[in-house]
Amino acid sequence: MIQNFNDLFRELKEKQICKHLVAAWAVDSHTIEACAEAVKLGFVKVTLVGDEKMIKDVCDKCGLDMSVFTIVHNPVELDSVAQAVKMVHDGEGDILMKGLCSTDKFLRAILNKETGLLPPKGVLSHVGVLENPKYHKLMFLTDMAVIPQPDFRQKVKLAGYVSKVAKSFGIDKPKIAFIAASEQMLDSMPACMEAAMLAKMCDRGQIPGVIGDGPLALDVAIDRESVEIKKLTSPVAGDADCLVFPNIESANVFWKTNSKLADGVRQGGMLVGTKVPCVLASRADTVDTKLISIAEAVMSVK
Repeated sequence: MIQNFNDLFRELKEKQICKHLVAAWAVDSHTIEACAEAVKLGFVKVTLVGDEKMIKDVCDKCGLDMSVFTIVHNPVELDSVAQAVKMVHDGEGDILMKGLCSTDKFLRAILNKETGLLPPKGVLSHVGVLENPKYHKLMFLTDMAVIPQPDFRQKVKLAGYVSKVAKSFGIDKPKIAFIAASEQMLDSMPACMEAAMLAKMCDRGQIPGVIGDGPLALDVAIDRESVEIKKLTSPVAGDADCLVFPNIESANVFWKTNSKLADGVRQGGMLVGTKVPCVLASRADTVDTKLISIAEAVMSVK
């Protein structure tokens, strides 16, 4: 099983997995450097869509060989995003990646009914994977970036999405923790009630191929000592693979707290629910975060 991101890169190399990535408005150094490293590691072939001169300037400045990429020249940001999405829509790529363009422009193109990537009645969401040296394995979590306040049916979808990504990393039966402010059944907290319902759905196979429990506070979901102190009996507590948060605020704060205040943390994320994985890294994200996001997407390609 893949325990960390070095294991992930090793797995991709040993299995000789290689997919075609199309990057939209890929004119910034972090996107281009991450793509170049992914090409070097052998798990993607890359097409950069954007202004060719800007791409060349970045490659020259960073000492990168521009010939490792296929360049599709499009000097207009909005047009290049639409072109990249259409290329993937038409089967010219396995993965889409956001470059320097804004998230709203990227999402607008993905959601286009004619040339976009969201199936009819599809639910767009976001799954991240996180490596923290204080935890004994990778954590998969949702939703930090798309759905502000998921309703119950959307949470069922989120559980399916995050478990599917975990399974692509070799986890046969992921353990999902449905996070709330307390592990107690408190009817005053809707997140607790919905977490309990989701856990029961897991028990009955309505969310297939997983072990689920909730409500679980974050401490008992990921910390075995807290489980022992609170004398909690759970098949998930202290050993969760996946964390499904009750809303975007809690998920986003957890994600950014790890990235900004915890030493040694590495992470990546992508859009799910689309016809292909879509790497949605922030324009400010590091090269390493974007590289991991690409690798996560490659593992998730059908």
